[in-house]
Amino acid sequence: MINNTLAIGVQGIQDGMYGMENAARKIARAGVDGPQGSAQTGSSLVEPIVDLKLYERSVEASAQVVKVADETLGSLLDIMV
Repeated sequence: MINNTLAIGVQGIQDGMYGMENAARKIARAGVDGPQGSAQTGSSLVEPIVDLKLYERSVEASAQVVKVADETLGSLLDIMV
């Protein structure tokens, strides 16, 4: 059960990092692909910036899952020893 929770937390971190990478790539590309100074460039940045923040929160939550699972496992080991 604890190992499964750890695996889910780690997978969440990996997925979040992958999402952050893609969002950052879209942000970087928006400055290159869009015309300089146009409203279209600004509006094309909104979604990836929001996505970047959402993925950041997802990584933070997954890291908290890993931390709690690790603490729980440590407590169980202390009880058994």
